[in-house]
Amino acid sequence: MVIKVKDLPEEEYILPGTRMCSGCGLQIAYRWALKALGPNTIVCNPASCSTVTGGVGGYTPIKVPVMYDCFETVAAHASGVSAALTAKGKDKETVVVAWAGDGGTYDIGIQGLSGAAERRSNFIYVCYNNQAYMNTGIQRSSATPFGAKTTTTPIIGKAQVNKNMFKIMRAHGLSYIATCASGYPQDLFEKFQKAREFNGKGVRFIEILSSCPPGWGHKVNESVEVTKKAVESGYWPLMEVIEGKLVISNPSKKYLDKSKRKDVRDYLKMQSRFKHFTEDDYKVWEQYIDDLWQELKWELEKQSDL
Repeated sequence: MVIKVKDLPEEEYILPGTRMCSGCGLQIAYRWALKALGPNTIVCNPASCSTVTGGVGGYTPIKVPVMYDCFETVAAHASGVSAALTAKGKDKETVVVAWAGDGGTYDIGIQGLSGAAERRSNFIYVCYNNQAYMNTGIQRSSATPFGAKTTTTPIIGKAQVNKNMFKIMRAHGLSYIATCASGYPQDLFEKFQKAREFNGKGVRFIEILSSCPPGWGHKVNESVEVTKKAVESGYWPLMEVIEGKLVISNPSKKYLDKSKRKDVRDYLKMQSRFKHFTEDDYKVWEQYIDDLWQELKWELEKQSDL
């Protein structure tokens, strides 16, 4: 069901005055995720940009409990909190969320995440993906896309294509997996509500493309626009896997038709991390997008034949 703007809750769970950067896409995503999940939420948060949101010196703008972790331990921590709630008979009313960046998900925390997923621990795992270790100085991660410049890549940018975490988590047989983008808050809101509805059915995994002005090199007032262009170009499909079945979300459905997709160069040229691109680099991205959608179309056709 599509949520109308007038039906979105007014209650805020992150108050104004956080320590996030101006134009931070993470802040948008965090705000709408907590609106969808509500007050009975416990957040486990490893080292990442989002720890900055929590404030310093005993003060915090977040109105739900947040516990901080080492980089690699958030999935184990969330598993423990979930088990404690179950033991106390409070697992139905309270949802546990592990809220991590791409560094803590794709790299340092992947072992704990995979273990929790295999054990069917009961929590929502969120990867807000800003495609590098932004909090520590814009170092590359395995989520950094091909050609992007970071402080730890060659001058020509990253030579490798990023991991596909959506596929990796899907291989674990999870009940619910989704992609979101910080520029589509209604879609994000709906997916977090769905993830909550799957409470008791193991790990639910949500990955959010989260814009980062200092790391991506775009203007602070373009944070929403840049992630919209990522979706409109077909680079970042908004989609779900519900009990094993692939579903393309409404904002992305029309991009099954290649002629409806916008030029990915419009997305790339907004960001200084790609300003060195040559024609060959653009073609790598175009081929990546074509291959991605061809695979999605093939799976949808296969599903319809079953």
